Amino acid sequence: MSSKYEGKFIWYDVMTTDVPAAKAFYTKVVGWEASDSDTAGQDYVHFAANGVPMGGLMELQADAKARGVPPCWNGYIGVSDVDDCVTRIKAAGGSVLREAQDIPGVGRFAVVADPGGAAFIVMRGFSEQPMPEIPPTAPGHVGWRELQAHDLQKAFDFYATVFGWTKSDAMDMGPMGVYQMFKTGGEWAVGGMMTRMPDIQWPYWLYYFNVDAIDAAVTRITENGGRIVHGPSEVPGPMFIVQALDPQGALFALVAPKR
Repeated sequence: MSSKYEGKFIWYDVMTTDVPAAKAFYTKVVGWEASDSDTAGQDYVHFAANGVPMGGLMELQADAKARGVPPCWNGYIGVSDVDDCVTRIKAAGGSVLREAQDIPGVGRFAVVADPGGAAFIVMRGFSEQPMPEIPPTAPGHVGWRELQAHDLQKAFDFYATVFGWTKSDAMDMGPMGVYQMFKTGGEWAVGGMMTRMPDIQWPYWLYYFNVDAIDAAVTRITENGGRIVHGPSEVPGPMFIVQALDPQGALFALVAPKR
């Protein structure tokens, strides 16, 4: 994998308890094209937006279920050396949830967590084929990444140490604390992080998928068995967001330039 992907989000997938149902839900709600493939003997659904791959879908694994992991979305961060990155993650106070291993013909990965417990995946793909450049507002792709951290400062220090992320603008949200936007090597902020509110049980990453209009997307969510947990609401941009649970309980979010 080219060094241009070092420390950047490169892939997203959802682990679910009902693959066919989740596949039908997301193709209707976000508009992705879905294709089935057999990856290392495991059924895996690939999602694409306007013909460009962006993520996937797979069955929630038995070991994850045993740890009490619910259906959830995962973000993959590109690294040039997974094993070295795992060592640095441990040294910076993070933990390893699944040791580094190869996916034959695809790449090497490890499931890890930051010091507060928010999980993510580090990966090096075996292919040197360059990934397409995707505008941050491209429909169906991820337009924003958000960390509800156990402790904002400790979380930012961790990601800055391990991946070289840098601060962008910060917003003081009063009783909700500071919302710190961050960059992963480019000119623009690609996400934000904040200390989680007391009613949020555990730290987590949330991914916002781009859609054309938020109200129509809300209708698609509810008509296809999903549930709105926040919004729609307006955020700086101006943009409009909604956070929701899919029918199996995985949390995701949508962002649009208009209602």
